[in-house]
This record gives sequence, structure tokens and C-alpha cells, in this order.
Amino acid sequence: QVQLVESGGGLVQAGGSLRLSCAASGRTFSSYYMGWFRQAPGKERAFVAVINWRGGSTYYADSVKGRFTISRDDAKNTVYLQMNSLKPEDTAVYYCAATSRSALVLTHGAQYDYWGQGTQVTVSS
Repeated sequence: QVQLVESGGGLVQAGGSLRLSCAASGRTFSSYYMGWFRQAPGKERAFVAVINWRGGSTYYADSVKGRFTISRDDAKNTVYLQMNSLKPEDTAVYYCAATSRSALVLTHGAQYDYWGQGTQVTVSS
């Protein structure tokens, strides 16, 4: 079992930055690929980014490529999402997720085993 708790969301102006954190319980955190998803009001949950074991490889949705960076610190059992150049369309609840699968292109929520409760990110224009 893995429990995930996100933090770091908030209200920011367009062009600003936020860093989301996701703290995981359990001693096997390093064996999971970790992903970030988001869900805007009235829309389906959408993939944002994923990172593999040890953080050697990452994959991003086209909508955030070049602006967002996913990273992990296995010593702290934490995965991060650094979000720069934020846009109003980035407004959503952001969720972190863990998967025991080992393919980097893990862009569907059904591929993930554990989910956090989400953190709200609001970008004002």
C-alpha cells in the first residue's frame, strides 16, 4: 500500500510559478513510477507528467512541455512538479499517482494503482 498526499497548490497570477509536492508513505516508493494528472472543472482527468525509477526518464503532456518539470527525491519519498509560466488554462485540481508498471508512457489514469487526494491550482489572468 502507498498513501500519497499532495501539497503546494494555491492561487497564482498568469506567468507565475508553483511547486507541487507529493509525499508518499511506505518503504517501496523508489520502486514506483510516479505521475501527475489534473482535472479542470467540467473536464476529464488529464495526464500531465510521469517519472521513472530514480528519476532518469520523464515524459510530459504536450500542453506543459517546456514549462513543467517533474522530479523525485527517493530519500524523502517525495515527487515534485515545478510549474513555471503558468496559464489560466492550467487551473485544475492536481493529483499525484503511483504505478507499479514500468513503461514510461503511462498516460492513462487506469494504469496507476494509488492516488492522492488532490491539490487545487488556480491561475488568474
